[in-house]
Amino acid sequence: MRLVHLEMALQRLSGFSSPKPALEQYATPAEVAARLLFHAAGEGAVLDRRVLDLGCGTGVLACGAALLGAAPVAGIDCDRGALGTARQNARALDVEVALICGAVGPADPLRPDSFDTVVMNPPFGAQQRHADRPFIDCALAAAPLVYGIFNAGSRPFVERYIEGRAEITAAVGGAFTIPRTFSFHRRDRVDIPVEILKIERDSLC
Repeated sequence: MRLVHLEMALQRLSGFSSPKPALEQYATPAEVAARLLFHAAGEGAVLDRRVLDLGCGTGVLACGAALLGAAPVAGIDCDRGALGTARQNARALDVEVALICGAVGPADPLRPDSFDTVVMNPPFGAQQRHADRPFIDCALAAAPLVYGIFNAGSRPFVERYIEGRAEITAAVGGAFTIPRTFSFHRRDRVDIPVEILKIERDSLC
């Protein structure tokens, strides 16, 4: 599948019906999701790999990974409403995704090394500082390879946080378009620079 075809398929998916600001529920733009997945697939991290979409929301990354041949694919999120939309999106693309309702954090239900690759769009920390840390911790426990979308400029923080456990081996830039979603938004849309980071766990961890 070509990048443009993957992006077109993801553009058809439904977003959050009732987004929650505390969870920073913004739909992952199809362009950014497709770029992350296509990059990961080109490195052999998707096809026939066990892939987890951590904090999957409406399942954009999970569904895209399944389209690119990942199997099995799972998504975990704490919002049952979002998981319902993710289930509809998987049906719309005729892909198989196992959806798990659970919180990302110390008590998450995942077993260590139960996946080959994690893809994620963690919270940027606009509502709760360091909200992405539990996602990074959980991702590195669940799989040796992680592809995540972070605020542009986050790389130094992430490098310090994962020091001794993992390292960033690649970074790709992009833009995350957020339309007016919540009452406190003043503009119709905002383009936020982001970077897709590839994080590889140290072999001894």
